[in-house]
Amino acid sequence: MVNSTFVPTVYINPLTGNDNNTGTRSFPFKTITHALKDAKIPVIIQLGAGNYNSANGELFPLIIPVGALLVGNEANKGKDIIISGSGEYQSPSFGKQNITLLLLGDASLLGVTVINSTAKGTGVWIESAVPTVANCTFQNCLREGLFMTGNAKPGIMDNVFINNQVSGLVIARNSKGDILRNEFTNNGLGIAISDNAAPLVANNRISNNKTAIALSRDAKPVLRQNLITNNSQGGLLINGNALPDLGQPEDPADNVFREQGSFDLHNITAQTIISVGNQLNPPQVLGFVDFMAATTDTPIQLGVSTSFSDLDGHWAAAFVESMSKKGFISGFPDGTFQPATPITRAQYAALINKTFQLPESNQINEFKDIKSDFWAAKAISSAASNGFLRGFPDGTFRPGNNLTKIQALVSIVNGLGLTGSHSNVLTVYSDRAQIPSYATTATAIATEKLIVVNYPQIDQLEPMREITRAEIAALIYQALVATGQEPGISSPYIVKPEMETNSFYDLLGHWAETFILSLVSINLTKGFDDGTYKPDQTMNRAQYTALIAAAFNPPAKREAVQFTDVPQDFWAAKAIDVAARGGFVSGFSDRTFRPSQNVQRLQVIVSLVNGLGLTSDHPSKFTYVDQDKIPEYARSAVNIATSQKIIVNYPDPKLLEPNREATRAEVAAMVYQALVVTQRTKAVDSPYIVS
Repeated sequence: MVNSTFVPTVYINPLTGNDNNTGTRSFPFKTITHALKDAKIPVIIQLGAGNYNSANGELFPLIIPVGALLVGNEANKGKDIIISGSGEYQSPSFGKQNITLLLLGDASLLGVTVINSTAKGTGVWIESAVPTVANCTFQNCLREGLFMTGNAKPGIMDNVFINNQVSGLVIARNSKGDILRNEFTNNGLGIAISDNAAPLVANNRISNNKTAIALSRDAKPVLRQNLITNNSQGGLLINGNALPDLGQPEDPADNVFREQGSFDLHNITAQTIISVGNQLNPPQVLGFVDFMAATTDTPIQLGVSTSFSDLDGHWAAAFVESMSKKGFISGFPDGTFQPATPITRAQYAALINKTFQLPESNQINEFKDIKSDFWAAKAISSAASNGFLRGFPDGTFRPGNNLTKIQALVSIVNGLGLTGSHSNVLTVYSDRAQIPSYATTATAIATEKLIVVNYPQIDQLEPMREITRAEIAALIYQALVATGQEPGISSPYIVKPEMETNSFYDLLGHWAETFILSLVSINLTKGFDDGTYKPDQTMNRAQYTALIAAAFNPPAKREAVQFTDVPQDFWAAKAIDVAARGGFVSGFSDRTFRPSQNVQRLQVIVSLVNGLGLTSDHPSKFTYVDQDKIPEYARSAVNIATSQKIIVNYPDPKLLEPNREATRAEVAAMVYQALVVTQRTKAVDSPYIVS
């Protein structure tokens, strides 16, 4: 493991556990429900074999939060770890549903079996989230095994969908994501794709269903290298205005259709579907389909003269040659470089020592599996001492283990002490859901510094894959470029994110998305390094003043106050002073400001009205259902804020909840509305603006 932050593991065993236990391996909890209740994120929840159901104390639906990994046994697809049950969930895009699990944000579900035997029951629901679902089994659900909707972009990989009544997998609304290497067997539909969904569906085996894949409305999936066989009705059914990508002349799809009941491909739409490189039986193809031949052209490679016999025309030749000429990396006696060969931890330690000229370390005996006469002992000690590598909890280094791509990125960033601050940069990766939580910040920094090189698809990071010799040469060379030690190399595979991007993956479909992104666009707020905004997290008084100072930069209306609990070197000291002198905030009678105290919704409303000096010639006659909870001193400010359309209430505009702690989304929305009132920005449409 390379420079990973410790993530606690909670153990669950439905047979021997007890929810009064401590959740350790020796004293496991009994239920997932209890583990989720008190879990500190990030967390790994390790499930023991057994049944997780209502009879054993589970409360459904189980909601797996951002940063949580629910892990069973990936080796056998969760055969003996069965989560079975159903509960009501109100979907923003589909209304009331009966589901077993809801995955939020970047949660992970690994190695479990999911069953929902309730009428119209769904196993897993994903709503505008980016989770990872891998090596699981979805079976005997009375509707579908997994439903993804909203703006979901998950990674659904290496799962089994079997005996689900309506469909194995449903992909709806604006969902994208990667559907890779799954098996769909004996379902009503293998995969149903609707609305504007546009996922990548690749390398799946879809057999013995009624229909393998059904498309409707404006679905635009990309289908590549799927094996579609023995489905009783047919292979691919295309309805509505759906337009699948079944290959291009320069990019054949290579889907294989064999032995279907009525059709391999049935295009019911009025438009012609293009098919390139698919194996189809012509009598089994119905509707308008244009069969085109694939070209033999290959992507243009960089013209680099290379000294290695196996690097002619290789995408990484320029990086390898530059590293080789500096003496940092070498090939093999037979004149080859072997670019696709993985690199071990010991080899990597030797490479970074030579490249970055690390000082020697005296701690030769730091790892119990590294003897002093081991060929890379000194290099390993130097790499560990200088922050590039760490050992394992058992005191070993495991020099023969192959390095993964994410480990290499974290190592380079930490070892070189690189920093960065842009929060949205990870959105350039379509598989960002696979980035471990401990590595998001380092990956964002590496991306900002143009260190990441992805071949052949620039948006595919593949963080958990073993890194090759070619890739490590490219990555380390880019690190040298980032630190000013080498000139840049022109390559189409260097990830160059659009730094002005304003998307956060946990805002997709959120009620406050428009308000927040509008503030981001004028540089008044930002998110976090993991690509999130955390809109439903509460906001404290210090954070609120920072936003107020940035948004309004108010002139001083009163004398400065030195709060006893705000030292001059406190990160928000200047913002607190500006907001206090500008009349937006004040302290308490004991001369404290209490910067870590969460701000309430009513405090935000009063602050904005007072700070901006707002009045109204036509006081609002709007009545809130909880009007009686508004203190007398604040009624005038609430009326003014209502008449000025500053107040934003979600989900019910008539419910003010004045004494509830405000979330980041709520503060952003009301601050934005205050900017509209002062004509600093344009009005936006939202059903939650009180009017």
